[in-house]
Amino acid sequence: MRDLVEYVLRGIVERPDQVRVEELQDERGAVLRVRVAPEDVGKVIGRGGRMARALRTLVRAAGTRSGRVVVLEIEDGRPKAAGGQ
Repeated sequence: MRDLVEYVLRGIVERPDQVRVEELQDERGAVLRVRVAPEDVGKVIGRGGRMARALRTLVRAAGTRSGRVVVLEIEDGRPKAAGGQ
């Protein structure tokens, strides 16, 4: 699953060498945390969030097919607020 997301992202960003996909586990199931170069965040999210929605649909479908719950998180490079919010 991680490889699939990396492959797709490397095809749409300007700086494919900076694509990072980390797989974690939490109470929701598997979490794929995506990091890209700051200038590529807009491409990953897309106009009106369309690309992000499509990526999440792809991940959810692949997860369902393998019997797993998988969530995609896109990090925008900004520091997280205190308290995890």
